Amino acid sequence: MQRLIQTTYRIQSKYGLMIKTLFQSGARVAEFVHIRVEDLLLDGDPPQMHIIHAKRGADRYVPILPALADELRTHLQGRQTGFLFESNRHTRYSTRTVQSIVTNCARAAGIQKRVYPHLLRHSIATILLDSGLVPIDQVQKFLGHLNLSTTQIYAETSLRALGDNYVRAMGGKQ
Repeated sequence: MQRLIQTTYRIQSKYGLMIKTLFQSGARVAEFVHIRVEDLLLDGDPPQMHIIHAKRGADRYVPILPALADELRTHLQGRQTGFLFESNRHTRYSTRTVQSIVTNCARAAGIQKRVYPHLLRHSIATILLDSGLVPIDQVQKFLGHLNLSTTQIYAETSLRALGDNYVRAMGGKQ
């Protein structure tokens, strides 16, 4: 993730910020392209993003890091309305365009593995679960899953966290 974001910032900073925001927000690409400036609560504690065009109407607020909030403020340059990321015609990006941006930037970063927007969502979910600091029900809310069973798919892929948590729970050293 770090190489993808850093390389993209060097190539085109707007796309770097776009990929970073997509990754850190855990938004689905179809939700992401609809995020408007008005949906940002950058001065909150913590800063948040309101995801309104969520799957099956499961609107949610997701926290974002203060550093990302600062970058978004700079990106917006005082703009109060419109889509968070706009094309040069001041319209929202299509999901297909965002998919292409992510794929092409990954290729430019020398990443051989297939990279697509939903993989960014998988990655943040796995990171949150692997940390052992975010309970699965909170990850469920963050991702906007209606059923915990959907979120549990990410937990099953998170074997490193299982091992670390097992050792910690059993009083062993890490």
